[in-house]
Amino acid sequence: MRKFILSATLLPIFLLVLVQCHAPKEQKISDDNASALVPDTMIARRYFSGFADAHDTYNAISPASDGKIYYVLSSTRHDVGGQFYRYDPQSDKTEFIADLSDALGEKAEKFIAQGKSHVEFYEHDNKLYFATHIGYYQMIDGAENVPVVAPEGYKLYPGGHFLYYDMKTGEIHDLALAPEGIITMTMDAERGHLYGLTWPKGFLIDYDLNSGSLKNLGPVSRGGETGLGTENFRVICRSIFVDPRDGNMYYSTADGDIYYYHPEQDAPRLVEGVDLRIDYFGKYDPSDAGSMGYNWRKIYWYAPENKAYGVHGNSGYLFSFDPVAKKVEVLDRITSEPSKRSGMFDQFSYGYLGFQINQEGTIFYLTGAPIYKDGKRVAGLDKINMGAAKGLEHLHLVTYNIPKREYRDLGPIFFEDGTFPTYVNSIALGNNNDIYTLGRFEHDGKIIEDLVRIDLKN
Repeated sequence: MRKFILSATLLPIFLLVLVQCHAPKEQKISDDNASALVPDTMIARRYFSGFADAHDTYNAISPASDGKIYYVLSSTRHDVGGQFYRYDPQSDKTEFIADLSDALGEKAEKFIAQGKSHVEFYEHDNKLYFATHIGYYQMIDGAENVPVVAPEGYKLYPGGHFLYYDMKTGEIHDLALAPEGIITMTMDAERGHLYGLTWPKGFLIDYDLNSGSLKNLGPVSRGGETGLGTENFRVICRSIFVDPRDGNMYYSTADGDIYYYHPEQDAPRLVEGVDLRIDYFGKYDPSDAGSMGYNWRKIYWYAPENKAYGVHGNSGYLFSFDPVAKKVEVLDRITSEPSKRSGMFDQFSYGYLGFQINQEGTIFYLTGAPIYKDGKRVAGLDKINMGAAKGLEHLHLVTYNIPKREYRDLGPIFFEDGTFPTYVNSIALGNNNDIYTLGRFEHDGKIIEDLVRIDLKN
């Protein structure tokens, strides 16, 4: 892998200023990190796709068979939907595809917008399947929630959609309307099913592509992310997977239980004899909103071993899950080297979603690293009641080769001016080992979230 040496003119030393996590300023490397981290620094390039109000996006970026990278930039406005784009590595250009509310016919009807997509794209038969979510919230009992009072002239949010983008025709097709925004999704292409978890109540939904029917299995984890401060509150799982051998879909809960569901079942069933209540992951109150609890953060099926590989977000521990043997095996802590040395959890309260496995069995993980000032680790807030950053961190790229059981921290990622991406919770692997993500950075004096490219070519 090519290494970059940054000169003093390219990477000036600035005093670190810690900012509020919801309104960060452009950040530069601190003096204590410069000498230790510059030799292994990777340079990233940022893109402005054209949406000046772009807000934080989770998961919603994926490569497709046409060689392009597809992504959604989130909107928090009631009258503007999530903005759907693609990036062409050959031309090095971004292209606008659609406003999601407009494409679904809801903009003209003046519904509160389909402001986000928080799921990956799943390709099947030249179609990209994904889901929509709400981006405009109302504060209820001290927490963000689906509005119960619509802005003047607008209708209440109708619920999220399963939909697909046809790469041949360029058209977007609506499939089904969920009772709430869809925050978690996976696809069983072989059997023709889309599965999702909704927000905030956490309903499990099953859409049958063959029959065109949507089944609502009800809440999977108590009250979901409602009732903040009560025993009924549970953070909803953000990653689900299908075992291709039998079609069982698996999800976790904040209590540490693992459930499975099959379309022939009337309800999900508990996987007996195994759970995620593991000492290495830490100790959690499942009703606490300040973490994902015992939930896995991100997980994928790995066919060569007939196991799923996932990461527990708060602790950063990599593990495997064998559904047949009913066994969870903790493998390694895949946080950055600086995080390992500090012994502390990363600053993003739910952990990071930028976790992906390539065809060779290598995990690519975009994760945090502590910042030091005057030799001391810059600590963030002790606790927050949402999925957000408790403090500022650097961004590192970590790899883990599954067949070799080999961990590597490839180092921190900076832009050419010495600033670095923040709020990174997505990853897409390009054809040439390029890494793509969506992160916060400053554009024209304003913090937005947009496309970031990290070049890993030899």
